[in-house]
Amino acid sequence: MSGVQMITIGADEADQRLDRWFRKQFPHVSQGRIEKMCRKGEIRVDGGRVKANSRVSPGQIVRVPPLQASDQRRAPMPTRRGPSEADAEMIRRAVIYRDEHILALNKPPGLPSQGGSGQGDRHVAGLAEALCFEREDAPRLVHRLDKDTSGVLIMARTGRVASALTTAFRARETRKIYWAALAGVPHPPMGTVRYGLVKAGGSGSGGEKMHCMHPDAVARTPGAKRATTDYAVMSSLGKRVSWAALVPITGRTHQLRAHMAELGHPIIGDGKYGGSGQENLGDGWGAQLGGELSRKLHLHARSLRLTHPITGAILSLTAPLPDHMARTWQEFDWHASDVPDDPFEDVQ
Repeated sequence: MSGVQMITIGADEADQRLDRWFRKQFPHVSQGRIEKMCRKGEIRVDGGRVKANSRVSPGQIVRVPPLQASDQRRAPMPTRRGPSEADAEMIRRAVIYRDEHILALNKPPGLPSQGGSGQGDRHVAGLAEALCFEREDAPRLVHRLDKDTSGVLIMARTGRVASALTTAFRARETRKIYWAALAGVPHPPMGTVRYGLVKAGGSGSGGEKMHCMHPDAVARTPGAKRATTDYAVMSSLGKRVSWAALVPITGRTHQLRAHMAELGHPIIGDGKYGGSGQENLGDGWGAQLGGELSRKLHLHARSLRLTHPITGAILSLTAPLPDHMARTWQEFDWHASDVPDDPFEDVQ
C-alpha cells in the first residue's frame, strides 16, 4: 500500500467535483470507493471532511489516503510543450506586480484565464510556467476574468497564499473596480443594480448567458442567485456613450455585462448582451458605435485593492487600459487624471 498523499489543486484543475478530480488522478479507483472514503473522512480537503460532489478550488490541498497497490498509480500527465517564446514573452510583459508571494497581471483581452473546450494551452493558467521567475513552481490563479475582459488578475506563488487569497475573494474582502464604456448614459448617474441572475435556457454556439430577474423572484427560481453591482458615471459624450466605474459587490458569471444591459446601457462591444447588430444612436441600448470603436468589449478590471495575506499591508494594483480602450478614451478625450480612483469612496 502507498502512504498518505497531499496533493494541491492546480489552477487548471479547479471548478470541478472532487470525485471527478479524483478519478482523473487515480482512474482505477471506483466511484463507490471514492464515496466511501469521503464518508469515512479518509479523503479530506484542507483538513476538513467533504462529500464526493464537493467542488475543489485552486490552492486547496487534498488528502489522499493509502490506496491499494492496484489503485495507487496516478494517471499519466499528458505530454505537452511549454509556452512558445512569443507567448512566454507576452505573459511576462503583462506582469504589473510581483513579490515572493503574489504576482499580478494586466490580462490581455482575448486571453482566457484558464482552459476550456477548444482552448488548448493558450490561457493564463497554461502559460503560468513562464512566470516562475526565481521559484520552481508556477503561480496559481485565485480568481478569473472573462476571456474578453482585460485588467488586474492575481496569482498566488505558494499554496498557502493561494488558500488565503481564495478565502479573501470568497469573503468579499477585496475591492475591485472596473472601467467600462456604456451605450448611453445611465440615470441616475450613480446607483446600485440588484437584479438576480440565472443561466438562460437552451444551448448553442453563443456559450453561457445569464438572464436577469427581479430580486423578489430569486428565491422561487431554481438556480437563480442574488447579484449586486454599484455603478458611477465618470464622464459622457452627449447621450450617446458614457464612461462608467463598476463595482461587483457579488461575483456572478457575466454580472456586470448582464446588469448594464438590463439597465438599457450595455457595454460597448458586447455582442452577447448588447446585440452585435444594434447601433447605439443615443439614450442607450445597442452596443455598437460604428467604425472601429465597437469591435471589442470595452470592459477592463482597472484596479484591485486587498490586504496582503503575508505582510498585512494594503496592496493597491492598477492596470493600464488595453490598446482598443485606450484608443476609445483618446477619441472621446477621456483622461484617468480627471476622475477619482474610487468614485464611491465619499459615499460609502
